[in-house]
Amino acid sequence: MNLLNFVSQFPNEESCKIKWKEFRDEQGVVCPKCGHTHHYWKSDKECYECKKCKYRQSLRSNTVMHGSQLPFRYWFVAMHLLTSTRKSFSASELQRQLGHKYYEPIWALLHKLRLAMGKRDEQYELSGIIELDEGFFSTEIPDDEKNKPVKRGRGRQKKSKVLVMAESIPQDGESKKHSKPRSINHIKMIVIEDLLADTITPIVEQNVCLSSTVDSDASTSYAELKNIVKEHRPKVIPKKEVGKMLPWVHIAISNAKRLLLNTYHDIKPEYLQSYLNEFCYKFNRRYFGQNLFDRLLIATVSYKNQFRYKIR
Repeated sequence: MNLLNFVSQFPNEESCKIKWKEFRDEQGVVCPKCGHTHHYWKSDKECYECKKCKYRQSLRSNTVMHGSQLPFRYWFVAMHLLTSTRKSFSASELQRQLGHKYYEPIWALLHKLRLAMGKRDEQYELSGIIELDEGFFSTEIPDDEKNKPVKRGRGRQKKSKVLVMAESIPQDGESKKHSKPRSINHIKMIVIEDLLADTITPIVEQNVCLSSTVDSDASTSYAELKNIVKEHRPKVIPKKEVGKMLPWVHIAISNAKRLLLNTYHDIKPEYLQSYLNEFCYKFNRRYFGQNLFDRLLIATVSYKNQFRYKIR
C-alpha cells in the first residue's frame, strides 16, 4: 500500500491493535503453558485466557513484539516502510521519522522484523536448477582481529563469506537481445564461517530439495554436493564467463552489495545475516505488491520470540 492508504487505514494506535488481533486470531493462539488452542479474549485486560488452564497471555506474547513496550503503530510504520520500497531503512532514519528519543529500541525493532523474515524463508526449500556460488561482503573487522595484520584474498578480515543459491530456470525458445539465458525465481543467502566442504554441504542439504540440479564452479568446496542432490554440474568457469554460466547468482550478489552500501555504513559481521534476510525476503516476494505488508504481518504474528536483544 502507498503512504496515503497506510495513514488512512491505520490512523492511530487502536486501529493497529485491531488489525494485529485480527491476524493473530486467524493464525491461531496457542497456550505456551499447556499447548491448548482455545482461548477467551478478555477485552478489559486486553489479553487471551486459555480455556483449559486459565493461563493469560498478552496480545504481544509469543509474537515478534514479545517483551516490547513500543507502540503498535511504531511496528506498523516500520513494516510499511520495509515493504513499500525496494530499498531499506536504517535504524537512525526510522528513529528520526518516528521522533523517538532512543536509538537502541528502534534498532532492535528492525532486527526483530528482519529475523522474522529470515525465519519465514527458512520454511521453504529451493528446487529445480540451482545456481550456487559464494560472495564476499564488506563488513567491519571483528574486535579480536583488529590488532592482527590484514590478510589478503579470501581470508581478508574485512570480508564476510556468504553462500548464495538461486533457482534458475532456462528460457524456452529464442531469447530477446540482451536478455539472460535463464530467468530467476527464489534466492537464499547464508553467511558462512569458511569455504570448507564440511561447512557448505550441510547448508545446501538443508535448503535445497534433494531432487534438484546444482550448477556451480569446480571449487573443492562443492566436491560433496553430488552425494546429496540429484545432479551436480561443476564447471571450470573463466572469470569473463561467470555472468553467462551463473548469471543470477552474481546479479543477486551485486544488487545486495549495492543496497547495503547505499543504505548503511560499516556493518558488523554478526548482523550481516539480518540485512540479507530482508533483501532475500523482499526479492522472493517482489510480485506480491500491496499484499507484501499483510504477508509480513502474518510472519510476525506467527513468529516465536527467539531474539536476544531486549527492547526498551
